[in-house]
Amino acid sequence: MAASILQRFLMPSVRPTPSIPISRPTTQSITNQLKSITISSSRTFSSSPSHSATYNQVRRGCRTAQAMRKAVSPALSTVRAPALKGVALKVGITKPKKPNSAERKTARVRLSTGRVVTCYIPGEGHNVQQHSVVLVRGGRSQDCPGVRYHLVRGAGDLGGVGNRATSRSKYGTKKPKKAAK
Repeated sequence: MAASILQRFLMPSVRPTPSIPISRPTTQSITNQLKSITISSSRTFSSSPSHSATYNQVRRGCRTAQAMRKAVSPALSTVRAPALKGVALKVGITKPKKPNSAERKTARVRLSTGRVVTCYIPGEGHNVQQHSVVLVRGGRSQDCPGVRYHLVRGAGDLGGVGNRATSRSKYGTKKPKKAAK
């Protein structure tokens, strides 16, 4: 067996040699190929060519990064939580901003993270008092300055709105029982 393997290696090649001489690629052809590759890879999906900023545009500040958007409810976004538990410290009323006139019910709440925030109590009437355990969600009160959170009705010690017919899920109201006939 070893003899047959050696015999194959020692025999001359049966394959015919090519009659056309193979030429080595020139530097000119290589650079042309590289240019076509780099141009096609750097193109974007834009139909118009992208231009560099002029000196005056740079002086005006076109290369400064855009400012980050401020979070609507920063106490929740820093811990990436949709809602947090808290304890009511103080319950009171807040006057809304200029065109509106009312008494908005608010509560100062210490969150489980230790942060103290002002929350709006939605719906008619509430049973929140000092030391009540409440659930705080994001969302500001549009006409009350500094109020960036809402309390969740029907969660914790805060009860649902009584005699609510529409949008009951937002106010923690149970479905009314049908009257027996």
